[in-house]
Amino acid sequence: MMTIRLILAFVIAFVVAAVVGKFYVPWLRRIKAGQEIKEIGPNWHKSKAGTPTMGGIIFIAAVAAAVLTVGFRNMVHGDRGAVVVLMFSLFFGAIGFLDDFEKLKKKQNLGLSAKAKFILQLAVSVALLYLLRLDGYLEPHLYVPFWNVTVDMPEWLYFVLAAFIIVGTVNAVNLTDGLDGLAASVTIPVMVCYTAVTFWWGSRFESLGVFAAGLTGGLFGFLLYNFYPAKCFMGDTGSLFLGGAVCGMAFALDMPLILVPLGIIYIIETLSDIIQVGYFKLTHGKRVFRMAPFHHHLEMGGWTGHKWTEKHIVTLFTAITVVFAVLAFFGCADRYV
Repeated sequence: MMTIRLILAFVIAFVVAAVVGKFYVPWLRRIKAGQEIKEIGPNWHKSKAGTPTMGGIIFIAAVAAAVLTVGFRNMVHGDRGAVVVLMFSLFFGAIGFLDDFEKLKKKQNLGLSAKAKFILQLAVSVALLYLLRLDGYLEPHLYVPFWNVTVDMPEWLYFVLAAFIIVGTVNAVNLTDGLDGLAASVTIPVMVCYTAVTFWWGSRFESLGVFAAGLTGGLFGFLLYNFYPAKCFMGDTGSLFLGGAVCGMAFALDMPLILVPLGIIYIIETLSDIIQVGYFKLTHGKRVFRMAPFHHHLEMGGWTGHKWTEKHIVTLFTAITVVFAVLAFFGCADRYV
């Protein structure tokens, strides 16, 4: 029965995304909700200026439809896991929407200030942790994948670390959204891993499985409009929602450290940006990468001079995520079995 419900969540979300996108993308064009392209980006990205943004609404509507239909039975029986993760992701999506709206209003690639985004993200993170702790999904300990052990921590320290992980993960996913289809394609194996884990652990985790399967279907439907050449971008509305979903699932399953293998691409992208900025400041103008984050480095020829196409980068990053998602599954599969 659980198998059927997970498949149904995927199918419903895919169909909703495909149908919503068919009407939503032309509407975005009509209202001229086009994205401005950063001046510091690769020159050839400037041809994308005017491509509709806030396309993340497509897969947000899709996963919400899956949770509220297939997951309705779970909610009736008091299992609110999927709803908590959905609401958490929606709050992050709302922050992204405000950011996108500011960019469209100002007609430039600058939205909310970094300080405003940080404060809002921190507040949402604390709210999620409180709800998960209240519902019994979360305990003040760290589960260590692969070793199948837990490390007890003082509750205050755990929640400080957890808030840092959430804000960092959300912004790392946001940073990965720099090429057509990249963030969506990389996140699909992550959600498939979550779906497989919940299925393996059994009906106790069905609600969370419905969310993960639904978002997987929604992302596949979204790629009909976002894969190269993109008809629309997900915008911060979508990328912050995805970041919230990725770390929301990890915490709802009480294993935030699984984000290390699952989020390997997000980590690489973020580290490349940190290394680039730090090295630039230390050396007064020298660079480690041709451009950060790392996907732009590959686009511009990397260290070899070979310029990767967007499709090839998306394929490479997705393949790497698939490998690490398989490792992550085996690293935590025995936890509740």
